[in-house]
Amino acid sequence: MELSDGERTTLTRWARRAKSSQALAVRSKIVLASAEGLTNKEAAARCGVEPHTVARWRRRFLDQRLDGLVDEPRPGRPATITVEQVEDVVVATLESVPENATHWSRAKMARRTGLSKSTIGRIWKTFELQPHRADGFKLSTDPQFVDKASDVVGP
Repeated sequence: MELSDGERTTLTRWARRAKSSQALAVRSKIVLASAEGLTNKEAAARCGVEPHTVARWRRRFLDQRLDGLVDEPRPGRPATITVEQVEDVVVATLESVPENATHWSRAKMARRTGLSKSTIGRIWKTFELQPHRADGFKLSTDPQFVDKASDVVGP
């Protein structure tokens, strides 16, 4: 297997870079070992994988070169909400309250943002937000609060 200087440089960088996915690093090491002339068994032993794995990635590299080593898009529906929408939900949850209420509910936040209630719930769960749980005491806005409290507690 022959590698150009650019391919060898890229593969070496992918194999050593801390930010590379481990799968991409192993695939790069497999191709580099194959370029050294190692057999599938020898390359597998060096990289800690099975010989059929070496054969698969060697074949994909020969067919597609560097593009063959990168993960292909997964099937399924692409994300429909943007990062800005998620940020809007999180900021609104933390920094505001709805009109005539003490905290956000899924339904109220969904009406405000135009997202579904289940999407709001997933965002809150991801960011561990629980707007229905207050961390501290909230003073009542009832104009007769002091009179009612003194009736319960005493003068």
